[in-house]
Amino acid sequence: MLPIIKCTIQVSLPLMIRAGRIVATHGISGAVIMTHVLGVNNWLKKGHALMVEMQRGSRIPYFVAGVRATGNDEYIVELEDVSSPQAARLLIKKDVYVDEKLLSGLVTESPLLWIGFTVVDAAYGNLGKLTDVIQAGSQWIGTIVHKENEVLIPLINETIKGVDIKNKSLKTNLPHGLIEVYE
Repeated sequence: MLPIIKCTIQVSLPLMIRAGRIVATHGISGAVIMTHVLGVNNWLKKGHALMVEMQRGSRIPYFVAGVRATGNDEYIVELEDVSSPQAARLLIKKDVYVDEKLLSGLVTESPLLWIGFTVVDAAYGNLGKLTDVIQAGSQWIGTIVHKENEVLIPLINETIKGVDIKNKSLKTNLPHGLIEVYE
C-alpha cells in the first residue's frame, strides 16, 4: 500500500480594482459605454480583460476587442462574444473590475488604486485593509473591516496624511470618535 502524501498549493489571486461601470449600449454591434473614474483615457487597450460583476461577488471576464475613448471618464468598448445590443443590455449597470497591474503605471491620485492598502491611523494604529472605495459626489469614501465591523472612512485631504505605494499603506488622521461609532 502506497503512503498518502498531502500537499498544499497556494494560489495568489490578482487584486481586482473597481474601475468603472457599464452605463449604456452603443450602436448595433453590441458595443457598450463604460464610465470610469481614473481621470485619464489611455489605460484600456485591446486584449485587456474586464471583469464584469454580474451578481454581487460573481465576476465574469470579458476581453476587449476594440476600444475608443470619448473623454477622460468614458470609453466605447467592444467586447469579445458580445455581438448584439440584446447581449450588451445584460451588462448595463454592472460594475467593471480590472487587475491592479493594469493600472499600476498610472500617475493618478485615484483612491481606487488604494484598495488593498493597509490603513494605519495616527491615533488608532493599524485598522485593516481598505476593501472598497466609492465616490459620493466629489468626495471619496473608503471601506475597512475593523473588529468585524464595516467602517466607512472619509478619503479627503484632511484625513489622508500619506500614501506609501511601495509598502501599500495609507496613513490617516481620522476624526476623534469615528472608529468608536462602529464598535
